[in-house]
Parts: sequence; structure tokens; C-alpha cells
Amino acid sequence: MDAIHVIKKPLVTEKGTFASNEHNRYAFLVSTGATKTEIKGAVEDLYKVRVVGVSTLNRRSRNRRMKYGMVKGKTTKHAIVRIHPEDTIELF
Repeated sequence: MDAIHVIKKPLVTEKGTFASNEHNRYAFLVSTGATKTEIKGAVEDLYKVRVVGVSTLNRRSRNRRMKYGMVKGKTTKHAIVRIHPEDTIELF
């Protein structure tokens, strides 16, 4: 997969901003089929930083009731990427 197809967008939340400032960790929304090695390569390629570790988690949205029955929630994949202490990523 290409790097632009692996990383969909960075997740900018209060918790993620605190982690990026204090612990040098950044959160991204990634493709559901991406592996940790693909995510590591994509972040290194797009942002020109050294990746130390990658943690992933699959998030499934709750089921919702619509007028025509129950609708299954979407599954997304988040990646928390820890980068080298000397590197930074400018998201803004």
C-alpha cells in the first residue's frame, strides 16, 4: 500500500495533543487492513521522522436504531505512533 492510502488523517484531540507534547506520541486514523510495519513506513515516509513504536486498536461504532431497523456501526482503526525524542511532527 502507498503511504497516502495507509494514513487517512491525524487525530487531533485533547488527549492526543497532551500525548504529543509530553510523551512524543501521535494518533492517526489508518486503513483497517494496514499492519504495524506498513504504518511505521508510512509515517516515516510522509513526515520524515524516526518511528520507535506503533500501537494499534480497532474501534467499532455502536449499532444505531433507524426507522428501517438496526444499522451496524463502522469499524475504524487507530494507530498511536511513538517517535524518536529528537523528532517532532508539525500537524498545524
